[in-house]
Amino acid sequence: MMKIMKIEIEIKPFEQMRYPTLGDYYYLADGTLKFEIADTGNHFYNKVILIHELIEQALTERKGVSIALIDHFDMCFEKEKEAGAHPSSAEPGFDPRSPYHIEHAVATSVEMMMCAHAGIPWHKYEADLNEI
Repeated sequence: MMKIMKIEIEIKPFEQMRYPTLGDYYYLADGTLKFEIADTGNHFYNKVILIHELIEQALTERKGVSIALIDHFDMCFEKEKEAGAHPSSAEPGFDPRSPYHIEHAVATSVEMMMCAHAGIPWHKYEADLNEI
């Protein structure tokens, strides 16, 4: 018999995220898979970011990349960014050193397709998100 998985989704202020990110996922102590999305003020954008995180999480889990490894890389990348090693808009998943580089790229391609289908130019979407 397959175990039922509980998934929790929370849209919350950017300032309340675990670190400076628009989307995050991790397991709670009871086994619940939690997705946190920084509120962009745009319901469509919030959903697109959630879909990105769902895809990325599913692919990394399938590949055996642990959330602990992802978190460690992301936190180190953010420290590097604070030290000026990366532009402020740089995303850790696009860094070739990232343990989830390909999974992040796949999730971003779906994000791009959703924006294109909704008539939102990618450069506008990115600019809007960089304002958060």
